[in-house]
Amino acid sequence: MSLPKGNAVVAQSGGPTVVINASLAGVVEAIQQSGLADSIFGARHAVRGMLEGDFTDLTSLDGAALDLIAQTPGASLGSSRDKPDEEYCKKIFEQLSARDIRYFFYIGGNDSADTCRIVSEVAQQAGYELRAFHVPKTIDNDLVLNDHTPGFGSAARFVACALLGDSLDNRALPGIKIDVIMGRHAGFLTAASALARTEHGTGPHLIYLPESTFEIDRFIADVDRVYSKEGRCMIAVSEGIHDAEGTSITQMLAEQLSGSVERDAHGNVQLSGSGALGDYLARLIRERLGEKLRVRADTFGYLQRSFADCVSESDRREARESGRAAVQAALDGHEGASLTLRRTSDDPYTIEYVPVPLQEVARKTKVMPASWIQDGCDVTDEFLSYVAPLVGELPRIGSV
Repeated sequence: MSLPKGNAVVAQSGGPTVVINASLAGVVEAIQQSGLADSIFGARHAVRGMLEGDFTDLTSLDGAALDLIAQTPGASLGSSRDKPDEEYCKKIFEQLSARDIRYFFYIGGNDSADTCRIVSEVAQQAGYELRAFHVPKTIDNDLVLNDHTPGFGSAARFVACALLGDSLDNRALPGIKIDVIMGRHAGFLTAASALARTEHGTGPHLIYLPESTFEIDRFIADVDRVYSKEGRCMIAVSEGIHDAEGTSITQMLAEQLSGSVERDAHGNVQLSGSGALGDYLARLIRERLGEKLRVRADTFGYLQRSFADCVSESDRREARESGRAAVQAALDGHEGASLTLRRTSDDPYTIEYVPVPLQEVARKTKVMPASWIQDGCDVTDEFLSYVAPLVGELPRIGSV
């Protein structure tokens, strides 16, 4: 089997995570060890850096430097939210071909898989041999064909730890507390808050996910039921909850307040970075159940993506191995692929890395199975069994 000779480029795209740099380290070290490419370039700020010719040489990074990078949150190369179309990718290709780049490794979500696909097709049209590989990353855990994605386990651990502590706060000063958690279409991250439940009465009483229709009257009734019984109520809610017509509650609020909504380059309504949803739900509770109730709301926003002290060790290990597996796919002769993580055993927990065609992952979204959602306001034990090994052991607490 003959592999193309030349150089490689690696880049990071979309929202950073606490382990995305572990994937970067995995790609670089695997290329160094295998000799797949002569030189290794890093593109700063993803496709934007490629477009502008902003590359840095990673060829000589030593093991100690790579280990330190692998433990660093955020995206060391910088990221981008640009959504490349074919014309954009043609300009990227010009920059890559000028540097004799034959291997393209892109760490990101489903849009990143699609970028790999487009760049690969542009190269084919030009008769240029370029092999593109997508390395999975997203805290939303919404990549199809993957059991889970690097970045999710650590973000889920942050959510579980946050709800563990927040519920103890709520128990000390009883009231109604709402925590708004990332998740536009997939509720995996919000669902992970259920891991905070212990025999000490911690964790959320109610969990609302975007896979279920959010009904205001049902929500108020749920809160009233829990508060009447417990004297307090902890609520975890995904930022992407929507009404029966599929309109996100956050979008509805934005349109009511300003008549327009902010969208990113991918056409998605901006949901994070605003406390509007939490404030709205808190106001509804006071209006319906009593103005004197102690109701508070927090929006986690970007903290859950790259919180340095909440890393899942299995997440970091798998992120690094995903980068190495992408290089191995190139060495095995794949002309392009998206690496997927497949669970092979629950006890003991084990996974394998399987390359699949880019188009099977690109621009597709995985959501929580209906069988993992209970009564529209909770999750099942089956989900908890699924997510527990991805998060790891949580802090132990006591009670008097």
